Amino acid sequence: MADLNQLAARLVQQATDPEPPESSAQASGRKGGLKGGKARAAKLSAEQRAEIAKKAASARWGKPLNGR
Repeated sequence: MADLNQLAARLVQQATDPEPPESSAQASGRKGGLKGGKARAAKLSAEQRAEIAKKAASARWGKPLNGR
């Protein structure tokens, strides 16, 4: 049987740990997500990136696109 003090310490640590450990699925998904934006940007032309940025700004700030 384990030492009761060690068991108690482990239970307190688990109960008060602010972040649960990441599962392997979460870790691999995040890893792919970190690569995705850079890979997509590398495939786009400057005009395509500018158009995407205009749409994003319009959605964020509520300004209509005026064809610029």
